[in-house]
Amino acid sequence: MKKLLVLLMGIALVMAIAACGSKDTKSAGSTTTPATSAAAGGQQVVLKATNFKFDQTEYRVKKGEPVTISLENAEGMHGASIKEFKINLDNSKKTATFTPDKAGSFPINCSIMCGTGHANMKTTLIVE
Repeated sequence: MKKLLVLLMGIALVMAIAACGSKDTKSAGSTTTPATSAAAGGQQVVLKATNFKFDQTEYRVKKGEPVTISLENAEGMHGASIKEFKINLDNSKKTATFTPDKAGSFPINCSIMCGTGHANMKTTLIVE
């Protein structure tokens, strides 16, 4: 029984570490990107997730204007959570639309345990 438990814990650890694993280690150049205008007149934000980081350190949008936010997993399996706006994106729900009703800086965290760097996988949504 004890050996089975140790084996299962080992498998779970390997799966968690491998979730973000990939040979591709490209990094994005820019650290801040304003939201782009969507065809329907709203703002659009694309969160590109790679091993233990998002492609930008912050994303800027305007208060009171609709925002469509989407998650693109370029490397590994990740999620994105913005608690203040009740946004939770993952592989089953990759896009959400909302209208930010308050200005400020709001943390965006990876919401899927993706390995050893998971705790540091953060970025910021800035509503102006």
